Amino acid sequence: MTIELGISTFGETTPLEKTGKAISHDERIRELLEEITLADKLGIDGYAIGEHHRKDFAVSAPEIVLAMAASKTKRIHLSSATTNLPTIDPIRVYEQYATIDAVAQGRVEIMAGRGSFTEAFDIFGYDLDDYDELFKEKLDLLLRINQGEILNWPGGKFTNKVDHQGIYPRTKNPLPISLATGGSPYSTIRAASLGLPIVYAIIGGEIGHFLPLVKLYRKVAQKSGKDLSTMPIAAHSWGWLDHDNEKAIKDYFYPTKLLVDQISSERPHWNGLTYEQYLQSVSDNGVIFAGDSETVANKIIKMMEILGLSRFYLHLPVGSMPHESVLNAIEIYGKEVVPKVKEYFKDKA
Repeated sequence: MTIELGISTFGETTPLEKTGKAISHDERIRELLEEITLADKLGIDGYAIGEHHRKDFAVSAPEIVLAMAASKTKRIHLSSATTNLPTIDPIRVYEQYATIDAVAQGRVEIMAGRGSFTEAFDIFGYDLDDYDELFKEKLDLLLRINQGEILNWPGGKFTNKVDHQGIYPRTKNPLPISLATGGSPYSTIRAASLGLPIVYAIIGGEIGHFLPLVKLYRKVAQKSGKDLSTMPIAAHSWGWLDHDNEKAIKDYFYPTKLLVDQISSERPHWNGLTYEQYLQSVSDNGVIFAGDSETVANKIIKMMEILGLSRFYLHLPVGSMPHESVLNAIEIYGKEVVPKVKEYFKDKA
């Protein structure tokens, strides 16, 4: 069984526990490049960078960071996590990622999503009421662009007509495009019916809660005549690593609570994070992967087996941690966790 293990990040810039001060955006972006370069040297399979337009995340243009990373790396797979299609032009998306691919030479992926934060709708002049329609139309356009050099597009409610125009530069092969979702059945059905790989953001509840969605994805894909062997199922979950298991769990609570509490203040259906809830999330059945290498590796294996995943991204970290600690966590992941998980699945059918 071939599996891929990567890291995801949003370039978090929340206040650090010891200083109470946040890392500046420019410093965090420079740190990110060092982190990606280290992951590449360690043989980690992928690095995925999210798009946000808010103060507590440094990356609003993941394609720029990915382009810089492409020039500094040799093997690692580079992806957005996600490209928020409702508030961006799909033609520009293709052009940007095709340009990155000229440097990365086949190591680039677009992870398309609707976006879990909505600031970009106001910034770029879109109506939040069109949330789903925007995504559907722009995803269809992006897929059409990816199919061939000459674009014939009838136009729609949100996109202009394009009559026999070439979109450049072109990649040697179509760009890999996957669909990211927080757990929507509609997104699951959409990805499966289109034959797109899917990435689940599993950040709450228990591991097994996503199994019905995975089963739905496979069922719809089969009924739609899609080839599931070309449609890897992935998950991304929050996590943290240290050589000391208890220290990792203790240290990760502060940044996690900080971010969850901030989001909770903005969303009526979210609640602040208590320490008891956090401990439940880092337990065997929870979906936060904090601990030493053995604990995290065993939990990744468990999730991948239960859900039938072939790709997993450890979001490291979810709130800001000192750069040296992040590098240490990446090193543990690359040297100890990744080899153990891959060895386990090596002889699996």
